[in-house]
Amino acid sequence: MSEPLTVTGIVLAAAPSGEYDKRLVLLTRERGRITAFARGVRRTGSPMMAAANPFVFGQFVVYEGRTAYTLAQVQATHYFTELASEFPGVYYGFYFLEFADYYGREEKPEKDMLNLLYLSCRALVNPRLDNRLIRCIFELRAMVINGEYPNIFSCALCGSKEGLGVYSASRGGLICRNCLSAMPKEESGISVCEALVYTMQFVASCEMKKLFTFTLADEVLREFEMVMRRHVERYTDKKFKSLEVLEMMLGQRV
Repeated sequence: MSEPLTVTGIVLAAAPSGEYDKRLVLLTRERGRITAFARGVRRTGSPMMAAANPFVFGQFVVYEGRTAYTLAQVQATHYFTELASEFPGVYYGFYFLEFADYYGREEKPEKDMLNLLYLSCRALVNPRLDNRLIRCIFELRAMVINGEYPNIFSCALCGSKEGLGVYSASRGGLICRNCLSAMPKEESGISVCEALVYTMQFVASCEMKKLFTFTLADEVLREFEMVMRRHVERYTDKKFKSLEVLEMMLGQRV
């Protein structure tokens, strides 16, 4: 048997395996996304029963196998049990986990994404923050971490940093007003205000701990939602099931 390995991470997904086991997907700081089997964890009295569930954050002792890991011990530092009673916050949380799973890579350290997930889950239980804003911030920063974020610091066509007033999904970012007049009419974009341009630039570049330290006027938040929805749809090739459930629970597209 291999030597035990201690990793810091969060449970992204958990599913039954066999009669008493669970198959876990973890996002870890040291090894990226890994699959780990928790043997006997569904037996009554298992010391790891509570820790083998989504949102559990902490240290995991695992043994590496040829195709997967075996979970031996968990020292959970946060279960996020308070999130379970937050509606619709918990559904946003499941979307964040699925989004991180989509971008997670094996054998690639995921310190930044792990920190973002932890801070985003904490934000979801903060009654002073709008879940819609938390989602936009999470999506943008996650795409920054993975290099697929929109060009928000200069015009995607001419490189100018002035007059950025429209987001174009086909061009992958913001367009200045001078270039907008030269674009084909069929290339419709989303008009964005100066406040949103500043907000997106801040989210993309600030210290992680400052991400959830502000609020937005409702009209600015609506623009933020439209931009991120369009960008995520264009630059990811996955239909997120958790997002579909969230939309169904709220009775609208979110």
